[in-house]
Amino acid sequence: MILVTGGTGLVGAHLLHALSRQEEHIRAIYRKGSDIAAVKTLFEELKDPEARFGRITWVEADITDIPALSDAFKGISRVYHAAAFISFDPADYHLLKKINTEGTANIVNLCLAHRVRKLCFASSVATLGKTASPDEFITEDTHWNTESENNVYAISKYGAEMEVWRGSQEGLDVVIVNPGIILGIPPGKKGWKTGSGRIFREIDRGLNHYTEGITGYVDVTDVVAIMTGLMQSDLRNERYVAVGENLSYRQVFTAIAGALDKKPPRKEVPAWTLPLLWRLDWLTGRITGKPRRITRLTARSAIARHYYNSEKIKAALGITFNPVADTISRTGQYYRQLREHSGKKGEQT
Repeated sequence: MILVTGGTGLVGAHLLHALSRQEEHIRAIYRKGSDIAAVKTLFEELKDPEARFGRITWVEADITDIPALSDAFKGISRVYHAAAFISFDPADYHLLKKINTEGTANIVNLCLAHRVRKLCFASSVATLGKTASPDEFITEDTHWNTESENNVYAISKYGAEMEVWRGSQEGLDVVIVNPGIILGIPPGKKGWKTGSGRIFREIDRGLNHYTEGITGYVDVTDVVAIMTGLMQSDLRNERYVAVGENLSYRQVFTAIAGALDKKPPRKEVPAWTLPLLWRLDWLTGRITGKPRRITRLTARSAIARHYYNSEKIKAALGITFNPVADTISRTGQYYRQLREHSGKKGEQT
């Protein structure tokens, strides 16, 4: 039997959809308060007659709760670990470490204890190092520099990767996938308030600013295809960058605006204003107690130019990535349908 963590998230929900087409028995863990119904709705919206939501057995468990996790691992032979907490606010460091790093350690330990055959870990390009020149490609061999300034999310995910590699040293077969910014239709309304879904929501609401930073993007279905492909292969103890295209924030924001039938952002945020903005955001957070929207390191990344190379996974699985423009168009069309439906009900997406 297969176990999936993070099944109600963007990657997890699409992963369950893909697995349900080919596997008879799937177990997915969820945290209390997670929206399982949203995952079922996503299955229905994707209109795939071969997908079977009923093949999923849902078990309430938190990856930081070892007793509950132990029950979920009974009879499991393969594990997809997609659960994670995403935040770039330094105030969330301890929570990030507990969920992302310590939670992954729990998953690895239980895989070893239950003699799981193989573990696939959904990581991030945030755990990769940076090149000496901004125009050089970042690959799986661009190693993390512990002496560089790294954001708290990246630190927690790097720690998680170290736990996965520890598992490989203790006899567990593992594969790690390092995706860029993942685009696609999220499950439920909450999905439009976090991750890449939030970009669609902000642009729909009139976001008019952009920065000229560059980073990697990938369709969620490509990430899922890579994860399942690696698990079905004999490949083990390797990591793979998953980036379909390297694009500027302006290019992506403009494409999303077009998909939503909105005016594209027209005002570039000057680099010299970013130090002022993150300091103002810090002060606002101190006064109001609201979560940070921009930190010193996220301000820096907003103008950074990072190019990623995915040739290793292309060679390993022969995968062809979906054009990001098509992904944005498809996701934007779905968002517009939700917006129109919500408008008729007097709700807000």
